[in-house]
Parts: sequence; structure tokens; C-alpha cells
Amino acid sequence: MTTTTPHPAPTGNSPDAGGRPWTDPALPVAQRVELLLAELTVAEKVAQLGSAWEDVEPSGPEVAPGTSLLGRVGDLEQTARHGIGQLTRPYGTVVRQPIEHARALAARQRQVISQSRLGIPAMTHDECLTGFTAFAATIYPTSLAMAATFDPALIGRVGHAIGADMAEAGVHQGLAPVVDVIRDYRWGRCEETYGEDPYLVGEMGEAYVLGLQAEGVLATLKHFAGYSASMGGRNHAPVSIGRRELHDVILPPFERLVAAGVASVMNSYADLDGDAPAASHWLLTTLLRDTWGFEGTVVSDYWSIPFLVSAHRVAADLPAAGRAALRAGLDVELPDQRGFDNALAEAVEHGDIDEADLDRAVRRVLRQKIQLGLCDEGWAPPSPPAALDLDKPASRDLAYQVARDSAVLLSNDGTLPLPQQGRIAVIGPCADDVRTMLGCYSFPNHVLSDRPELGTGVPIVSIRQALADELPDAQWAYAQGCDVRKPDAAGITAAVTEARGSDLAVLVVGDRPGMFGIGTSGEGCDVEDLRLPGVQEELIEAVLATGTPTVLMIVSGRPYAVGRFRHQAAAMIQVFLPGEEGGRAVAALLSGRENFSGRLPVQIPTSPAGQPYTYLHAPLGDRQSALSNLDPTPAFPFGHGLSYTTFTLGDLTLDRTDVPADGQLTATVEVRNTGSRRGSQIVQLYFTDPVAQVARPVQALLAFAKVELDPGQAAAMSFDIHTDRFAFTGANGVRIVEAGEINLSAGFSSTDTTAYATVTITGSRETTGRLSQYHVPVQARALPN
Repeated sequence: MTTTTPHPAPTGNSPDAGGRPWTDPALPVAQRVELLLAELTVAEKVAQLGSAWEDVEPSGPEVAPGTSLLGRVGDLEQTARHGIGQLTRPYGTVVRQPIEHARALAARQRQVISQSRLGIPAMTHDECLTGFTAFAATIYPTSLAMAATFDPALIGRVGHAIGADMAEAGVHQGLAPVVDVIRDYRWGRCEETYGEDPYLVGEMGEAYVLGLQAEGVLATLKHFAGYSASMGGRNHAPVSIGRRELHDVILPPFERLVAAGVASVMNSYADLDGDAPAASHWLLTTLLRDTWGFEGTVVSDYWSIPFLVSAHRVAADLPAAGRAALRAGLDVELPDQRGFDNALAEAVEHGDIDEADLDRAVRRVLRQKIQLGLCDEGWAPPSPPAALDLDKPASRDLAYQVARDSAVLLSNDGTLPLPQQGRIAVIGPCADDVRTMLGCYSFPNHVLSDRPELGTGVPIVSIRQALADELPDAQWAYAQGCDVRKPDAAGITAAVTEARGSDLAVLVVGDRPGMFGIGTSGEGCDVEDLRLPGVQEELIEAVLATGTPTVLMIVSGRPYAVGRFRHQAAAMIQVFLPGEEGGRAVAALLSGRENFSGRLPVQIPTSPAGQPYTYLHAPLGDRQSALSNLDPTPAFPFGHGLSYTTFTLGDLTLDRTDVPADGQLTATVEVRNTGSRRGSQIVQLYFTDPVAQVARPVQALLAFAKVELDPGQAAAMSFDIHTDRFAFTGANGVRIVEAGEINLSAGFSSTDTTAYATVTITGSRETTGRLSQYHVPVQARALPN
């Protein structure tokens, strides 16, 4: 690293105390921001909006002339000569032990402080979708798996654990969670989301954000907005979406988490009906700030400012793109400086852009740095500890719990739990490949996808090995059968032989995530239809044809159309990329030592081409009719999941049958464990608006709650519902709670509802601002057996 000479402290008119009053933590934050802002030159202001990425090889697919998808080789001597806003991915770029990264980061911070005139430290950010994306850090199940737990409290604990690790490592901002609502399962980034229902997404996202930020790490909402509704499920494709679907389906999780205090928002890549989000004043200012009251920072998704030139073509060159993004309300350019660079400073100096626009963004950046303590007098990067453990035993235990609680038992004819003895064949490309259990943003699949010799950084046991460890008295056989994606069926014969010679088969198929086509799931890994990759369906057909009872397990980042196998398989299990402890968790569930409790946050389609289609659809999208020969009915519905015990549901009662448009009611339903072992059930409350001024969803999730009960035990679940939960965008484009009847139903999935009630909303209420209530509180009261 180049040795630099520290700049002298500014002289100017600053008070004494080193001439830097903004470093005084006793002063109000707003005053400190203004004091510091007044000292900055235009070049120094622009520097606070940029970022620097070191340790990056200058190679990869071109995104603009002279640039690459992997970024530029970092050179802080040049990029941070006036200071710098952020250091990009100090842990998530190259393979190093965590303690080595910590030492390198401390050295970079010292360089940033010493060589810039005012010595303002940089913020640091890294990815954290499936855990801190660092070598040797805990790899949790992916977000879609987290959603399958239907347990926000558990995901809040995950946020706390990830935040604690990042804070210990010196990272200030995490680029998560993704709160895009899935609209098309073909989209490769399904695995990064919390599913297809905005309420479920909001519940999980809020729990994660509050956990992460409680540890002092700023959360970043992605991707604002509409990214998941891209045409054809294709990454970086246009989004052709009506404002009603945008406001009622896509935006609610973002709005809710802004109200919850999220610190940062990241723009979407995909254009929204021609409007590029990185340059959209309506999206980034009118809606996000003026309507919702967001006070944090808007950061660009990587290279989204250059994409204004090369992809959207709404700017002629990078300087124009930088000006457009700044005016729209974008504050920080990631991962480096291409639009927010010297040209932006020159534009201010020449009057091509108002310095007030620059100051507005710089204030937001400085506010967060001051709130983080980075500008306090005497702040210096903490000396790294002797060791830095990012995969603690408690974190592994938490990863196990999420993996266990996210696995979904789709069907079971009694074959599960597995027998303790006998000959069992383990078959399939995902049975003995640990990377098939990890999300695309896990370090092994994100950074090391083409470097298998470097390992995974953390101990991971495959499903095959975990089953053998779990049931040591059984006789185990194994055959891969085929690759995840290669069209080579030569190994299917050996798999059939093993299945025929066994008492039972466990067939494990699915995805191997990666990036930009390297994997079968993940960013840039979109699919034309929902058939399993490669020849895996041929493998399934061949194994099922043997007549050997077969447990079919799908380990994937999206739902595949495997419904046609449900009548032949003895049991079916859906596992959404369960992370480093996934093998052990799955084995414990199959043996019966643990009980299934996961539920589907997405539907399992019947037809591989029946897209786009989610459970949240209008009446015209419902079921097969005489008007079309296509049947969109799913094989397994949203919210579905079985266990080794059974439950019944009592009547749904309301504390009132009419409620004003700005009121609330309480709905109560009794759930009882009628089986022979302890288990958990997800009680789900849905609503239907039978007659409205616009077409409304056939059914929408109103609330849910997880309850664990012993055999014979019962509980009364009470849901406190504010009428804001029934709001929608009316015919005039304004959000309304409309007078009329609302039908409520309770059950164990979107199609398994057995308790019903009706409430009448008296009067209507329109609102153009934020809603007052987003969450439905639930109380559980134990009942006598």
C-alpha cells in the first residue's frame, strides 16, 4: 500500500478543539452535519457519494465501454484522495481468512483518514443475504427458505446474528434484505426473496431489518422497485406493470420497512414502464421521501448509473447519467465512481447542476457516518482481535433451526419417517454435492463458483452423509444418476439398479446456484419454463418406474413443476437451499427425530409453462374454465405443508361484525393437535373482497401465526386486525378502505380453509399518505385439553 502524508487540519473559521467541532458527540447530529458540510469543497462532497472497490480483477462481461462487471482494481491513492463515501465488499471479494480481511480493512481505513484533508472515515458495505458473504462465515438458508418458516421471530434472530458478525468485522452496511414480491417463478432471483405474498414478505423483511440494525449495521432494501415483475422472468428485463399492481403488491413491503426505520434503499435495475429507477424522481423522491417520509440513503445497485447509458439509454454519457441520478434522489454510487466522479464536481462548478442537489445527498451520507460514530473525535479503526470467528457454534445452531423449520413436507403416504434398518438408496445430483444447498449469494457459490479446489470455507455435511450418520444401522447405497444441468443420462441406469435393489429410495434433485448462467438458480440464472434442469426429470421417471417406494426431495431456489410426480412418489419434500446445516437438518426430519413445520411461501406448479401465475391473482386468473384450455391450478398451494402429527381448526369468531373504515376487529380461531406427537402448525388467516370497484385478488393472506402444541393440546389464536389491511388502490388511483363486506377464512393453506366469518366495513376512507397499521398482532391462549 502506498504511504501517504496526512493533510493538515483545516484552518478556516472553525472553532478551536482541533478546528473540527463536528467531531464533538455532545452536539446534535444535525448541527454536526451542517458544520462538516460547510468545510467540504465541491470535490470532497462528491467523494462522499462515491465508493472504492479493491482486490477486484478487471475482467468479465462488458457493461459499458472501458468497464467490466467485476469493477476496477482499487487504488485508494487515487480514488480516495478527497476522501471516500464507502469501501466496497472488503470481505466478500477474495478468499482470505476473516482476521486477514480485518487487518486489511483497518489499514485501508487508516489510509482513507490520513490522506484526505478532513480525515473522514469511509463506511463499508458487504452482502448478507444468506449470512455475511465472507469466506469462513456462517451460511444460512436462503431468504425463500427463511420465508418457509413463517416465523418472523426466528428470522429476527438471524438478522441479529448476521449483524453482530458484520459489526465485529468492521462492516457498517449490509446489502439485504430483498423484499421484492415474486411474480414469476422463472426469474432466477426467486431464491433471494421472501415469497409471493406482500404481507409475508413484509413480516420477514421487517424482522430481519430490525435484527440487523439492532447490532449497529445498516440494512438496505432491495430492489426499489418492480424488479421481480420483469417480463418473461428475465433478469434486467423491462417491467410492464400497472400502477395498481405496483402499489398493492410490489410496494407494500418497501413502504412498511421505511416506516419501521430501515436505513437504506437500493434502486432496481429493471425499467418500470420505461422509467429507469436510478433516475426516477417520482420513485426516489416523490414516493419514497415526500410520501413515505424516508430519511436514509438511496444507494445505487452496482453500476446502475452506467446502465442509464448502456442499458436504459436515458443518458448520453456517464456525466449525464450522474447528474440525472443525483437530481432524482440517488445519494451513493456503488460499487465505485463512474457517474459520481470528477465530472459531477465539474458540473457543479460550471452551474450544470445545482450545488443544493449535491448538498442534499451529502447531508444524508454524513448523517449516517456521524450516527455510526465514525466522525467522533479520535475515532480510528479498531485494532483487529487475535482471531475473528465468523462461524460460531451458536450461529451454526441457528442455521440448523432455520433449515429444519423451513423444510416443507408436501406429501407422505406413511413412508416417512424412514425406517431405522433396511437397504436405502440415496440417488440424485443434489444428494452428495454440498453446494446445491447454498444460495447464489453464499461465498462459495458467489465468489468461488469456478474454484472448487478452495472448498467452502465452513464445514458442510452433504445430505447423503448426514443420512448415513443419522441412521447408522441402515444399509446405504448411492448413485448420482445425472448432473444437475448437463444433458447426460448415462448414469440413470446405475441409479435404477440401486433403486431396484433397495427397500426404499431417497431421490434428491434440484438446483446448483450460481451467478449469470453459471448456476441453475440465482442472479442472471433465469429459465424458460419450470422443468427441472438437465435430465433430472428423466431420472425421476426412471426411479419411480422401478416401483421402489421413493421419497422425492427437491432442493431448489425456485418452485419447479414437479406436481405430476405426486401420485407416484411415496413422499415429497421441498427444501429451499437450506445452507451449511441443511444436510443434518434434513436427515433429522427424515428420520423422525425432528418434525416438519415449514410451509410454502410460493406455490408448486402443476404445469411447467403455466407462468406468470402466483396465488395472488384476480378472478380472471382463477382455475380452468370453459374459456381456456389451460388449467393454472397448482399441485401444492401457497401455505401448504404437512407434519408427522395432525391438527384441526375450530370456528372463526369475530368480536364485532361491523367495523368503521378506520377501525379494528379481533378474529379468533381454535387450533388443536389431534395427533400423537408434538408439532407446530401455521394458522393462516385470509380475506376476500367479494365486490369492489376494481378487480381484487381472489384471496389474500391477512395474517398468520406459528403455534407449537403437544398431542391433545389446543390454543385460541386471536388476530387484532386494523382495517388498513383491507386497503387497495381504487378506480381513481387513490388508496381506499371501501365500505362493504369482507369475507374472512382461516385454515392451514390458501386452499385448505375450514373456518369462515364475514365483517362489514361501514363507510369508506381514502388516503394518499402512509398507512397507519402494517402488522397484525397475534395472541395465543392455551386451552384445556
